[in-house]
Amino acid sequence: MRVLIMTDMEGVSGIVVWNQVTGGDPMFEECRRLYTEEINAAVRGAKAAGATEIHVVDCHGAGGGWTFNSLVPELLDPDCEWIAHHPWSRYVDMLEEGCDACLLVGMHARAATPDGVLCHTISTTQWRHLRFNDTYVGEVGINAALCGHYGVPCVLVTGDTATCIESAGLIGPELTTVAVKKGLSRFSARQIPPVRARQMIEEGARIALENRHHVKPYVPAKPTRITIEIGSVEHANAWKGRPGVEFPDPLTVVSTGPDWMTAWNQVWGWSV
Repeated sequence: MRVLIMTDMEGVSGIVVWNQVTGGDPMFEECRRLYTEEINAAVRGAKAAGATEIHVVDCHGAGGGWTFNSLVPELLDPDCEWIAHHPWSRYVDMLEEGCDACLLVGMHARAATPDGVLCHTISTTQWRHLRFNDTYVGEVGINAALCGHYGVPCVLVTGDTATCIESAGLIGPELTTVAVKKGLSRFSARQIPPVRARQMIEEGARIALENRHHVKPYVPAKPTRITIEIGSVEHANAWKGRPGVEFPDPLTVVSTGPDWMTAWNQVWGWSV
């Protein structure tokens, strides 16, 4: 069984403020270890379920040289391979070659979620909201749609309670979720201690993969319309002149394509 693990930092137990996820900040070094150990827990659970090949993709944009490069290499479980400093949502090697399931670890809620710890969608300043057709989504939705384009289901999501509720509502009730904290606001939470949180993630990964055939890949309806609500008019400059992109009003960007990947490629700035 070949398993892809896509990771982010804001949904890790112990993390509640931006200083903890920003490269170069003194608090960041401790949180890199917390981040890496939750991923190790998912790797252990995947191995227990029978995974024979595991790729871990660091998807956390920490800034500077830490962007998509926040894991602590010497702490990583030796039975996985990891992808560092690769453009976000652009690692598709395993998806193209054949992948049985994806695990999403350390995820956060979409923008404007009142009890979503460090909630945002892509950017805290430029992107206000994101929709696939008529459905509001966050970064879980982007990851799930990327995998779904290749017919791969996302079978596990870990993060705070709000993220787990959001994810199950999007992917379906068969999704396995592990809530390692409950947001009290955007910058506070009641949390599961890391050691116990890792045990929960390990068990959740095992159960999710053993039941992977019950979860359907998330594929937005075709043709697909992607709508980005932006925070200020100057942010629209990034999309002006792109094929397939329209502006129904100054703060709304709409990309339409025959499928999700086509519509996404028309608006997504990161390239390999």
